[in-house]
Amino acid sequence: MDRTHRWGITVPLPGIPLSEQRELIGALPVLGYTDAWSAELNGVDAFSPLLLAAQWAPELRLGTAIVGIYTRAPVALAVSAGTLADLAPGRFVMGIGTSSQVAVEQWNGIPFEKPFQRSRDMLRFLRAALAGEKVSQEYETFSVRGFRLDPAPKVPPALALAALRPGMIRLGARESDAVITNWLAPEDVPKVREVAGPDTELVARVFVCPTTDKGIARAVGRRVLAAYLTVPVYAKFHEWLGRGELLAPMQERWAAGDRRGALEVIPDEVIDDLVIHGPLEACRERVAQYHEMGLDTTSISLLPAPEAELTRSLRKLAPA
Repeated sequence: MDRTHRWGITVPLPGIPLSEQRELIGALPVLGYTDAWSAELNGVDAFSPLLLAAQWAPELRLGTAIVGIYTRAPVALAVSAGTLADLAPGRFVMGIGTSSQVAVEQWNGIPFEKPFQRSRDMLRFLRAALAGEKVSQEYETFSVRGFRLDPAPKVPPALALAALRPGMIRLGARESDAVITNWLAPEDVPKVREVAGPDTELVARVFVCPTTDKGIARAVGRRVLAAYLTVPVYAKFHEWLGRGELLAPMQERWAAGDRRGALEVIPDEVIDDLVIHGPLEACRERVAQYHEMGLDTTSISLLPAPEAELTRSLRKLAPA
C-alpha cells in the first residue's frame, strides 16, 4: 500500500442525488483529493458510488470503509470486489468490517458471533479468491467449497480491516494491507499507531461540519455521536481511548430510553474533539493534524450545515 499521506473524501457527497454528482466527483483530483471512500449502512450501498467514481475520476484511489462481513456472504463479497478491482486496477481497496450489533442483529436478524474469527476468516478467503485461487476451505466461521472467481481481477485489490481496539487492529496489521478506524480525534491517532505498528497504512473517516456556528455544529454533532457512541463496539473503543467517564452519562440515559437526555449530556469537549467545525481554512488545518499525528489516509465526511455550499466546501477543504 502507498504510505504517502492521502487526502480523501467520502462518497456519495451529501445533499444531492448520486446520479447528479458526476461533475463534482470528476473535479476531486483537480482539487488535490487522492481518494474516494464509500460506506454501507442504511442508505446507498458501498459499491455503486465507487463504480461511478471509477469512470468519472479515474485518477482516484477507491475504497470501501466498510462493507459488512455478516450481511454479505463471502462469495458475494468476492464477486463485487473483483468487479470493482477490474474496473480500477491497482486503485481499489476492499475494506471490510463487522459493522455493529444493531445493523447485524437488530436489522438483519443475524447473530453477531465471533467477530474476530469471522474477520480473520473473511480476509483469508478474500485474499485467496481475489488472487484467482480455487477455494475449498472449512474456515472456523463459514465454509467455501470449490469456488473460483472467474474472471479474477488482473490486479487483486488491497485489503483493509475496520478495527476499533487492539486485538482487531493487530489482526488487520497482520492479515490485511491497512487498518480503518472511525470517530477519533487527531490526538487519538498515536495510540492506534502504536498498536498497528509503523508499517500498516492507517485510514480514518473524519467528520467535518462546515459551519462557523458552534451551536449548529454541536447540535449536529450530538445527534450523530449519540447514534454511534451508544453502540457497544464504539462505546468500548472510546473507553479504550480514555473517554469512558465522559461518555458514561450519555450511555446511561440512552440505555434507560431517555434519548433527549442522552444528547444533552454529551460534553462539548467530546464533540469538539470528534467533529471538526469552524472556518473552512481552520477545518482543513485540523484535518491535516491527523496526518501530523500519524494517520496515512483521511476520508472527509461532510455533515449537514445550513450555511454550507458543497462546491465551496470541497474546494476549501482540499489539501493546501
